[in-house]
Amino acid sequence: MFRFRLVSSCLRRCLHGGTVNQSQVLEQLQLCSAEDQVFEVVGKNKAKLAVSHVACAVGMLWQFQKEKPQMLRTIDFIKSHPQFLTLRVLAENKITHMDDIMLVDMLYNVLRLNVDFHDSLVQQLVSEAWLRIDRFPVSSLSKFAICLSDQYLQHSPLMGCITNILDQKLSSINDARVLTTLMISVSALVSPRLRDALISRADHVLDTTDPLNYNNPRRVVQFLRNIKFSHRPLLEKCNQIILCNIPRLDAENISIIMGLYQSLQFSNCDFRLAAKQRLIELIDSCTDPFSFTKLFVALSPMASPEIREGLENTALLLADELNAQQALAIVEALEETHCRNLSLINKMASVIQSSLHVFKPVEVARVTQALFLLHYQNPELFNKLRNILVNFLQDSVFPYEVTMLTRVLSMLPCPRLEEGVMSRVDAVLTQCNLNDLNTFALTIAKWVRNDPSYRHNTPSKYVRLLQTLNHCGHVRLNTIDRLDLVLEELKYISGEWFEEMLLEETMVTLQRLADQISWTNVPELAIFLTRTNHLCTPLMERIASVAIKDIDKIHHSATYATLLPFAVLNYDSPKADKLYDTCIQRFTPHISSFDPHLLVLLAYALAVADCFPEELVREIFNINFLGKLDSQLETLPDALNMRIRLRLMELNRAVCLECPEFQVPWFHERYCQQLQRKGNASISPVQQQIHKMLGEVLGGINCARVAVLTPYFYTVDFECVLDRHHQPVAYSEPSTLRISDNGKVHWGSSSLEKARNELPPGAQRVAVDFLDSKSFCKNSHHIKGEAMMRKRHLEILGYRVVQIPHFEWNSMELSTQDAWKEYLKKKIFTEVSP
Repeated sequence: MFRFRLVSSCLRRCLHGGTVNQSQVLEQLQLCSAEDQVFEVVGKNKAKLAVSHVACAVGMLWQFQKEKPQMLRTIDFIKSHPQFLTLRVLAENKITHMDDIMLVDMLYNVLRLNVDFHDSLVQQLVSEAWLRIDRFPVSSLSKFAICLSDQYLQHSPLMGCITNILDQKLSSINDARVLTTLMISVSALVSPRLRDALISRADHVLDTTDPLNYNNPRRVVQFLRNIKFSHRPLLEKCNQIILCNIPRLDAENISIIMGLYQSLQFSNCDFRLAAKQRLIELIDSCTDPFSFTKLFVALSPMASPEIREGLENTALLLADELNAQQALAIVEALEETHCRNLSLINKMASVIQSSLHVFKPVEVARVTQALFLLHYQNPELFNKLRNILVNFLQDSVFPYEVTMLTRVLSMLPCPRLEEGVMSRVDAVLTQCNLNDLNTFALTIAKWVRNDPSYRHNTPSKYVRLLQTLNHCGHVRLNTIDRLDLVLEELKYISGEWFEEMLLEETMVTLQRLADQISWTNVPELAIFLTRTNHLCTPLMERIASVAIKDIDKIHHSATYATLLPFAVLNYDSPKADKLYDTCIQRFTPHISSFDPHLLVLLAYALAVADCFPEELVREIFNINFLGKLDSQLETLPDALNMRIRLRLMELNRAVCLECPEFQVPWFHERYCQQLQRKGNASISPVQQQIHKMLGEVLGGINCARVAVLTPYFYTVDFECVLDRHHQPVAYSEPSTLRISDNGKVHWGSSSLEKARNELPPGAQRVAVDFLDSKSFCKNSHHIKGEAMMRKRHLEILGYRVVQIPHFEWNSMELSTQDAWKEYLKKKIFTEVSP
């Protein structure tokens, strides 16, 4: 019965607009239940086949395949069958007799059956569709757009026509599937105006569509990923629909959605927890290579050690059944989780080695990087990978591909660098964006260090490349005229080359484009300033003005990024004060909707700025929130997990010290003790020098303690006590600085219990802190927020804080022993409060 309805539906679609032909051929097609039966009917009735018969037969062939699992499909059998060639020839001869819907369906179906893009049938179908495109119904237009995307024609004039038609008909499109499919197809060509219109229309259509159809919101998220635009309200709406459908999602869909979220830097605690639970439920049913690979990639990074071990054991059993791409996906997941399962790594490497011939250039680069970062030991395989990379690199003409291949190639040791590699890099530099140029700079630096002749002088071939690189960077910054494009290219840039060669000029460019700063790009610009530690007053003022004016347009979650540079860089001005108040008013009504880890980061940033909104503090320091935070942390990468736990401790400390009226308990004692045991503080040669001189200035080494642990677990570089007459007081125990061979301080008699002995009446504790370059902004001697917060807290703990900036201690004025001693005397004694 089901098969009859399926075939009848196919026939109605194929004969759209005409009378249904009840011929004997159609009756025979109705009875077909498999591909070979369709071919038998076609073979017996070649002379009788009309255009409707051909269209129906091809449609049925794809329908049979569509309903099979991926691994059971027989597309190769269909393509090689003589009667399929017959159908293709007949279809090509009857193109002009097809109606519009039939024409597009035919193109769609033959592409699904892997007919080559350059096949004459495909070419003729595309050409005929172009002639009729203006009259296509939007459903066929959507399907035709998919066909063009399948043929990598996203940037073609034909796709431009579809984009224009979509723009004209947008307000009348109410079918979410049609709209979202078109959005993805034209994403490479949308203007900012059309982008905003599509987002608005999608937002409206999602409200009227079936909430059980998770593919529609998934495609909207894919569109946002394609255009690199994180529209938070629409993302959250899509996420809510997807969350409702979690129990119905398979591992493949969850894996896809997680990848899209990651690309958009969109994190949602509820989704991650629900996805994790669903993936765990799917473990027993994901037993084939395809579904298991999707499960492994999605679940392994956020699974418990026990579940991860089980997944790795299953991967080892399935390894021989994996194809090349599946093995690559598993290896990359192993690298992400820092796997040390040597048996599994070796097995996956073996599978990959036997499949190297099928990998594309970017896939070889990904394989090489993953195996290298896994510390896989096989010089023979790496040598083979290096040769493949070099060959691909010398033939490549795509800048992004050359960039990736070159970066990965630089990871591998080599006695000499091929001239062809240098020539290829030199050839693409002028086409590169700032991010690619930065990648090449890091790569060339590695080449220079690894070159045997580097000990004597930098080879001229590298010098020329660096000169070209610097020139291209300056030209790019001087000619670029779109702020959003600059910020996109700067998003992941870091390293010495950028800081030394381009950072100052980048700031000039950003100021030149300051009139383009708007509520849409304020958070991204703020993140860049935070990351570079560069204090630029005009940009900070502009950010504050725009954010204050348009705070209602900025998503509440983006207030964290917006105010972050003001806190981190310790930027103080009337506008900055107003910005804090404005951001607090913006996010306060939405506190409960924040991801737990983001709320901790937001509260910590405000604490650095000496700002403690009571509602925010009380939201974080309650049992329900902390329980949810613990659950979320289990799904986050280890590095982020550790960072959030540290920030929570620092926030807890700040609230206890600066807001005792909130009566928040100090519950991080054990955590701090664990941190103390895990890693002892290191001490630099400069700090050793200061300690020695303090002993001379104070009248004895036993008048200064080193690495003193305070209440709430601050570590003070040096501590001394001055009596009521401002004279040094000797400690009862001598201060000994015990340092291991690796430069680590051994905690001993300066522990918290012994260091907090009672002070003589009128005496004062003095904390002497050496501030290295990390405590100051990159481009000035302006002290950063965390160093100022630390000073506030030490003063609350009863210290008078003496800060020794590195640029003062290492200055030309302090180049003698006497000058250093005089400097310390002035700092400790002259600046004593009366």
